[in-house]
Amino acid sequence: MPTSHTPADPHALPISRPSSRAGSRPTLTDRFLAFHGEHPYVYRALERLTADRLAAGATRVGLKALFEDLRWQLPPGTRGLDNSFTALYARKLIEDHPHWAPAFELRRRTP
Repeated sequence: MPTSHTPADPHALPISRPSSRAGSRPTLTDRFLAFHGEHPYVYRALERLTADRLAAGATRVGLKALFEDLRWQLPPGTRGLDNSFTALYARKLIEDHPHWAPAFELRRRTP
């Protein structure tokens, strides 16, 4: 049952705006938004990798595995692919490509 803290759509990504908690540490969503804004190529690469896997016949896709593949494709020493972002990237991929939803397993997100 949705609460005031739970979005009605379990795949919805709360990325419309960063949190406004004055004086607090950045939330995971805040950090994700900042990273995504500075490195949009990461999302495009994850889209490509997902599309490639699904086109090859995969029925399930794991974002952690895609992150590891992406790490091998990026220049040595590239930093910033935080494993904490994988769930948010999965939700964004589903938000942008709803037909991919069955390929990803999502868990309930705690606020």
